[in-house]
Amino acid sequence: MTPEEVGARLVALLAPVEATPSVSGGQRFARATVDVPPESWLTAVSAARDDAELACDFFDWLSAVDELAEGFDVVAHLWSTRLRHGVLLRTRLPRGAPTVTSVVDVYPGAAWHERETHEMFGIDFAGHGELLPLLLPPEFEGHPLRKEFVLASRVAKPWPGAKEPGESEAGGGRRPIRPPGVPAPGEWGPTPTPAGAGGVGEGPRGGTPARPAGERPARPAPGARPARTPRPADATDGPAPAAEPAPGAGSADQPAPGTAAPDKPGDGRSDHDGGTA
Repeated sequence: MTPEEVGARLVALLAPVEATPSVSGGQRFARATVDVPPESWLTAVSAARDDAELACDFFDWLSAVDELAEGFDVVAHLWSTRLRHGVLLRTRLPRGAPTVTSVVDVYPGAAWHERETHEMFGIDFAGHGELLPLLLPPEFEGHPLRKEFVLASRVAKPWPGAKEPGESEAGGGRRPIRPPGVPAPGEWGPTPTPAGAGGVGEGPRGGTPARPAGERPARPAPGARPARTPRPADATDGPAPAAEPAPGAGSADQPAPGTAAPDKPGDGRSDHDGGTA
């Protein structure tokens, strides 16, 4: 079945429920997507598994998307191991009370996914029964994957990329900016910044003051070269000349005056030669 046929089949099974079919992705990654109301969430999941033409017997994953004022989208991906097609089921929950029926009775493998989604987004799954902490310590407060959650570690630690290697602390580097996900100090934190002291990217309520740029020496004009320091008049290029030997000093090959020259090997003379021929 094509993604369009999968979506149309599921919508027909859910009638008269108002379900909206569509296609996500493209080419070989195209997937049928069906939006259903929250009260029909469990019915839609069961229909995708039990229908002979859909036969989505494999539960792939479940998670959520924070849509801010519009609420949360809970998304589940189901797959048919026999027919080799899948379907994305999606439902939208209100932000004030995000609750939907658990599908653990239909797919027991969804228990882990619902626990994680409950922990990260604060969504309740009615009928689950064991929505215990999965990834975070029990004393942790808040839901980290909600978009209003402040990542405090980005405030406490220097944000990567604030300086390039070799830039000094005194100045000459980039201006400090707020890391993504961190509100202005005037809107969050124990010490609000006075108005008018906003740094780069801050609003009228204030922010991190911009660091003043350090003074740099003026650069020479293009093509201009600085003048060279003159050398002394007696300075010459190249290696220094060798020193001349002192008068009367003999060299290694010539003996000093008044001394006999030593015999050389192979000169044909010997101390035992006497007389003349």
